[in-house]
Amino acid sequence: MHGRTSVWMRLYRDGWTDGQMTSATKVYYSQTTQTDSRPLIGSGLRRRRVMTKDGRSNVRMEHIADKRFLYLKDLWTTFIDMQWRYKLVLFSATFAGTWFAFGVIWYLVAVVHGDLLEFDPPANHTPCVMQVHTLTGAFLFSLESQTTIGYGFRYISEECPLAIVLLITQLVLTTIMEIFITGTFLAKIARPKKRAETIKFSQNAVVAQHNGKTCLMIRVANMRKSLLIGCQVTGKLLQTHLTKEGESVRLNQVNVDFQVDTSSDSPFLILPLTFYHVVDDASPFRDMALRTGEGDFELVVILSGTVESTSATCQVRTSYLPEEILWGYEFTPAISLSASGKYVADFSLFDQVVKVTAPCCLHETVRFGDPEKVKLEESLREAAEREREGAPLSVRISNV
Repeated sequence: MHGRTSVWMRLYRDGWTDGQMTSATKVYYSQTTQTDSRPLIGSGLRRRRVMTKDGRSNVRMEHIADKRFLYLKDLWTTFIDMQWRYKLVLFSATFAGTWFAFGVIWYLVAVVHGDLLEFDPPANHTPCVMQVHTLTGAFLFSLESQTTIGYGFRYISEECPLAIVLLITQLVLTTIMEIFITGTFLAKIARPKKRAETIKFSQNAVVAQHNGKTCLMIRVANMRKSLLIGCQVTGKLLQTHLTKEGESVRLNQVNVDFQVDTSSDSPFLILPLTFYHVVDDASPFRDMALRTGEGDFELVVILSGTVESTSATCQVRTSYLPEEILWGYEFTPAISLSASGKYVADFSLFDQVVKVTAPCCLHETVRFGDPEKVKLEESLREAAEREREGAPLSVRISNV
């Protein structure tokens, strides 16, 4: 039923439908009624992605029990992940709130000790805090004490030990709070997330012959002069998988290995590099229709490395949909040599591709060398296979 529907959809799109297939309503109905499950990632380009092109997750979490309580238990991560506008508001509100809260406490101390003018204290009365007669004065003393301004007009006296304990408590608590908030600011600014924005992936992946093998290729570049140490590029193929027990697993993750033309496991990402995945019998793409650009999968590519200047671990992500994998194309060279003898990486050519001879199939390999030698090797191989097929089932020792 699925194959018949695909044929009718193609005929209708090309304008070859007959009288029995004349309305778009019939096509839509036959397409929706022949499937038992919805597509893996929806129909729209934005909705289909699990991972956006700039590496952000496109997954929405719902029905999490005690979500707010879990976020409050991990305040450090919550504050770091908070957007800047909310962080600035919280920063200002925290300081103003502590100033006012301790100002109220200082005012209550003055009330209990009888320091207010409306209590008409005697002439020889020594207040706990000098020149604190109103709530405004108590707020200003709290602000001056917490910020260590010390104008010298308002200060505590030796008359009230409670005031000394309260001052020590305010300074200790607010110092801890300031350290925490300042630390989250510095951690948010120093996150390698901004460094990841200077790592560029090609907009499309290509499939072509490379060193005689059919390869899926992507291009990666570092747009800063500072290097990434220990770079590793891996891939995850997300697709619906049907297990042997008949269970349909949505977004099943399969590893996709990438390599580069170097003997080192850590590529030297000083110039734009092309990473290759060999599409062979062990590849998860072996049974996919990469030639047509159709399918229900997503390729997520992840680059991990250490930032040279900060030693922080940096991870960059992107994804490719089936229509973003171009069959029979390769990347245009983007590196040239200037007149002064310097290598130039032209990023205007970074995403450009050129049409090449497409491989006839995913498992095609190309033999290099002398044509006569290649032909002789193939004839000898065929003769050996025929000899093995016609030989009796016995152990045979070859002459050395």
